[in-house]
Amino acid sequence: MDSRRYLKMLGVPQLFGSGRTKEILDINPTVIPFREEANEVSVFVYDYDESDLKEFHSTNVDECLHFKTSNRLSWINIDGLRKGEVEKVCEHYGVHPLLVEDILSINQRPKMDEVEGVMFCLLNMLYFNDVKKTVETEQISIVLGKEFVLSFQEDASRDVFDPLRNKLKISKSQIRQRSADYLLYAMLDLIVDNYFLVMEKLGEQIEYLEEDVVRRSNTRTLARINQLRKEQIILKRNISPVRDLISSIIRSESDLLEDSTTKYFKDVYDHIVQAYDLSENYRDIMMSMQDLYISNVNLKMNEVMKVMAIVTSVLAPATVIGGIFGMNFDVIPYSHHQWGFYFAVGAMLIIPMWMLLAFRRRGWF
Repeated sequence: MDSRRYLKMLGVPQLFGSGRTKEILDINPTVIPFREEANEVSVFVYDYDESDLKEFHSTNVDECLHFKTSNRLSWINIDGLRKGEVEKVCEHYGVHPLLVEDILSINQRPKMDEVEGVMFCLLNMLYFNDVKKTVETEQISIVLGKEFVLSFQEDASRDVFDPLRNKLKISKSQIRQRSADYLLYAMLDLIVDNYFLVMEKLGEQIEYLEEDVVRRSNTRTLARINQLRKEQIILKRNISPVRDLISSIIRSESDLLEDSTTKYFKDVYDHIVQAYDLSENYRDIMMSMQDLYISNVNLKMNEVMKVMAIVTSVLAPATVIGGIFGMNFDVIPYSHHQWGFYFAVGAMLIIPMWMLLAFRRRGWF
């Protein structure tokens, strides 16, 4: 019988979260992943120029295809992925089939590709689950083309682009005055900035845990340390490749990128480097916290052993005296003396008291 099922039958909680470990390690790029088709698809289109903005929402991807010839900049965001509909949109906008496979994949490493006139960025948006105290990921694929940006998201209920949508509604905003590569920058900037919000909440959990480790080090504290280290693995796994992604965009000589936009991508690069350094700091703190936990456990064990050693030492004289006067011999000094018993009991009390005083003066307790 599986040990996890056995513990579940006994009602024993899984303190160390082996299921979470399986989620982190269960990534094999040689195996074709299975993606469930989305129950519904939502298409949001923002078609704009300097003077006008047209917002469009539909559940049918066919209705967004005509925006390719609108002669304005179009941001088409598709929430919920279905293989047939993703292939239809990508074929219409000239996205290579290899990139379509990446869009439909799961657990992909963040990356940037340039294929047949389009720039493709794949990375993860991060969220912090306040209930489970875990870091959650959502894969987003962004395709930059001439006068259009396509974005494909898995979850229609959340993203980090609300500030961008609000800026698009302002006619004199910078994003309305710039080209499609600036829209790509704005999206990547919001995704990276949201990493700091997730790391801030994770940092709060680390701070609370540090207080628990100092005050009380027990099995649940160790389990919490183990859990937070797993969340940091997810955090670093998603942040580190994004640094290479932004760096590739900066070094790119694609015609889709204007020279004036490069400085904005450099700003995003600075942010992601800072996020990476911060994740390394979190890792160092967790390693120090684990060492602190081990030190506290050893200190408690030493205190217990010290008390037991003192008790044993204090009781040793009484044991020796009682053993001597309890020997089965005919002649034992003071065995028949009228004050012999009181002498023995007095020695059993005075010697331990003297020993305790000597231990105290030496600073042993």
